Amino acid sequence: MSSPDGAEPQNTTHVPGGAGPQPAGSRAAFVFIFITVLLDFLAFGIIAPVLPNLIIHFEGGDISRAAVITGVFGFAWATMQFIFSPILGSLSDRYGRRPIILLSCAGLGFDYILMALAPSLRWLFVGRLISGITTSNISSTFAYVTDVTPPEKRAKQFGLLSAAFGLGFIIGPAVGGLLGNFSLRLPFWMAAGLSLTNALYGFFILPESLAPEKRAKKGLKLANPLATLGLLGSHPQLAGLAAVMTLYYLAHQVLPSVWVLYTVYRFHWSEGMVGLSLAAVGVGVSVVSGGLVGPFVKRFGERTSVLFGLLFGVVSFLGFGLSAKGWMMFAAIPFLGLWGIAAPAVQSMMSRHVDHSSQGKLQGSINSVRSMTGMFGPLVFTQVFALATAARRVHPLPGAPYALASVLLALSLVVAYFVTRGAASGPSEGRTEGAAELAGDAAAGDSGVSEATPA
Repeated sequence: MSSPDGAEPQNTTHVPGGAGPQPAGSRAAFVFIFITVLLDFLAFGIIAPVLPNLIIHFEGGDISRAAVITGVFGFAWATMQFIFSPILGSLSDRYGRRPIILLSCAGLGFDYILMALAPSLRWLFVGRLISGITTSNISSTFAYVTDVTPPEKRAKQFGLLSAAFGLGFIIGPAVGGLLGNFSLRLPFWMAAGLSLTNALYGFFILPESLAPEKRAKKGLKLANPLATLGLLGSHPQLAGLAAVMTLYYLAHQVLPSVWVLYTVYRFHWSEGMVGLSLAAVGVGVSVVSGGLVGPFVKRFGERTSVLFGLLFGVVSFLGFGLSAKGWMMFAAIPFLGLWGIAAPAVQSMMSRHVDHSSQGKLQGSINSVRSMTGMFGPLVFTQVFALATAARRVHPLPGAPYALASVLLALSLVVAYFVTRGAASGPSEGRTEGAAELAGDAAAGDSGVSEATPA
């Protein structure tokens, strides 16, 4: 696309908002990062059905006790994310996205080997700490997409990444559940192989997206979590959208915290059945993120996308919590997928309020918000689940964590309604034009389930 004055060469694409010209090969670069994310989340998906069951095994079959331990593991993992996500995001602004992404993929592969060999909960805990560090490269992958994508088309590209998360959770949990029926350790070996393959693939294929002249001069200036969170307060609407995402992420934590525990307790599902249910979630996320979000944003605008997406999330969590039969969980999954309509518009709106040299810091800040809610969310939801299913209770209430999550999303919906009142509520030329071409969604796991189970 030529610039308005016609001076821009034909083999570049002008990016509004100060991002500068982008190479014509940016589409190919996005394909590379898409495959990288897909392989990453295939590995995540493979261990999703078995990690909580491995904890149950170490706890002698006590699900309520295992719920408490799962919450502690989730807290530790998110703490590492909170500390290292802004560090890696800022380092990627200074030294480029490629080295950060490759080092993280390789580290994650070796970490899965450690967890596969873990002889006790203590060693498994160490593995989760390392995993929290190595998976902090999510901010770098989203900054990579921001580097090669014009602002009005970022929602659709974020959506394709979310579709990659979904594909990972279609194939990964199904494979992990099948392998888990043979051995709870086997999925970790498979995940290690995928992560190391990912690192090798990226080493030969993945190009650098951030030109040297556009890199930050001081890579660690905002590398501590509190400093990068301050970036979210640099604009009133940015701060309001950050509040929406905080509630969003906190509600999201119910999924990786209690999905496996809940379905094993309430429906006595096997690892294979849990894997199939997570694969169904992946289908729902992929369909919405890869095919529905773009047209929806184009037709109704970003504000309406946020509000309707959050409403669908409320419905999905209520459905999960009230499910009396296993098939009811599957019936609620489409609404969980539609929840993904909200995140792309939110993150797209947020990205408009910072320049290209701070996109990595913004993604690190967003990831830090998710990690900070992840520090407390697992503790809250697993404790609620443990109390609601304690042996002394005459009438167990295993759906209580999902009821709490639906309340949090309802609050997020209210905040979003007021924060986005000044934004366009319908289709507008330029802002939503690109969303029609492919799709849209935002940060890792925002529209679905994250590592332990987009999202």
